[in-house]
Amino acid sequence: MVRLVFGLLINAVALWVADFFVDGIHVVPFGTGSNDTVLTYLVVAGIFGLVNGIIGNFVRIVAFPLYILTLGLVALVINGALLLLVAAISESLGFGLVVENFGWGIIGAVVLSLCNWVLGVILRPIVKAR
Repeated sequence: MVRLVFGLLINAVALWVADFFVDGIHVVPFGTGSNDTVLTYLVVAGIFGLVNGIIGNFVRIVAFPLYILTLGLVALVINGALLLLVAAISESLGFGLVVENFGWGIIGAVVLSLCNWVLGVILRPIVKAR
């Protein structure tokens, strides 16, 4: 349970970093307060975790030959497409992630992956200590 909460928080922080550094990615909160903004990041991170865990794993299994053929570069395209899917789902809810186009989706996916990796390395000892 602790790992799930830390994973959700790490994804939310990574989304904030991507929103801050990538021009084509924005998070639209469902309210005007700062608590609404934080809650929006957490909800979008949860949606991202579900999409990545369910659809992402299926696509990675099906596209395994393409991973081998392109030496893993197809992962950029798949992660960008999954980010666009999260944006479409959250946009249908009326708030959340906005990705301008596929190119920004790929750049945002790279930033998300790097942030998740760095934060995971930093916070892994904390999670294992519990």
